[in-house]
Amino acid sequence: MRAADYGMRAQAVKNHCASLTTETKNELLRALAERLQVSMAEILAANEQDLAATHGLSSAMQDRLRLTAERIEAIAQSVEQVATLPDPLADAQEKRIFTNGLTQYKVTVPFGVIAIIYEARPNVTIDAAALALKSGNTVILRGGKEAQHTNLVLTQCVRDVLHDAGLPEDIVQYVQTTDRSLVGELLRERSTIDLVIPRGGRGLIQFVLENSTVPVIETGSGICHVYVDKAADPMKATAIVMNAKTQRPSVCNALETLLVHRAVAPQWLPVIAEKLTAAGVELRGDEATCRYVSGCRPVTAEDWATEYNDLILSVKVVDDLDAALAHIARYGTRHSECIISEDRHAIERFLREVDAAAVYANASTRFTDGFEFGLGAEIGISTQKLHARGPMGLEALVTYKYCLYGTGQVRS
Repeated sequence: MRAADYGMRAQAVKNHCASLTTETKNELLRALAERLQVSMAEILAANEQDLAATHGLSSAMQDRLRLTAERIEAIAQSVEQVATLPDPLADAQEKRIFTNGLTQYKVTVPFGVIAIIYEARPNVTIDAAALALKSGNTVILRGGKEAQHTNLVLTQCVRDVLHDAGLPEDIVQYVQTTDRSLVGELLRERSTIDLVIPRGGRGLIQFVLENSTVPVIETGSGICHVYVDKAADPMKATAIVMNAKTQRPSVCNALETLLVHRAVAPQWLPVIAEKLTAAGVELRGDEATCRYVSGCRPVTAEDWATEYNDLILSVKVVDDLDAALAHIARYGTRHSECIISEDRHAIERFLREVDAAAVYANASTRFTDGFEFGLGAEIGISTQKLHARGPMGLEALVTYKYCLYGTGQVRS
């Protein structure tokens, strides 16, 4: 099919989707969670087929692509959680009655047709479908070719649930061709697609931003920093850095650059370096770091601007909070940043001055996630400032319009 065909089919059913009752949507989501568990063997078999063909993919990309029974259970749980959340379309936001008797309601409405373009992240298929259903949107999914078999099985689970409920399957469509030219067509399908959300690496996001005539919500890459202040608790710092870097290094909220105050670097850096190295992390440090950590590879200017998504960490010794803030301002991607300190003034200044979607004091950046933020799932993590920022759940997938009731009023 052409991009226009996907768009027209989505347009044909969008009003049907937007008019579903809260009860019906929640029943669909609970049925989807059950279908995922029933279809686990089929999903895992398809995922194994994709993994077997991943020649040349980094270990980080393979981790993003890989599904396990535990991960499928977690995806099903996130769908069930979306079912428990309030319906974003349920009530009018505002009501006003003007002196001329005209009554105005500001009401929440779906965007309509959303195209989600993503890479080797099969969990996005279900996250996007679940959030789209609950928010009354139809969705066109286009995943990466590396996850093609997995995504097709997952999409079929959603479409089967819709079919069993007597609803149009085209509420959720999957672009089956891996031809990249069709992505370009989707991005120009302004007459039938209302919103595009890219989710992936910097290359994909930049391609969408540069080529789309359809409005885009930008989900940026994550060059996340942790700054260990001179007033940091060393035990907290060690636990947070280890979690932020090693718990799941392939994801966008993992730590990529560690900044350490010069006052604590001589004592603390060798300790954390030993633990990180034992966990398989390759350290790349500035001149001061290399003096304190034997075997540390010299860092390059390119490293500071790299989202590794792997067991690699850039490390820099900084003179003070000002230097840490300046480094983050230059190299950060407005995703997630953290300070570790017991100094209330330093914490408040960091939280106030760092320009990012999520800013942490004494906690791992790994919490920047729709499920962890209580959103059930996420459509992506927005690093822009218009409309939505941070993990995007149901509220990010709706807009509003004004409905006005009159009795014959005309403007003089």
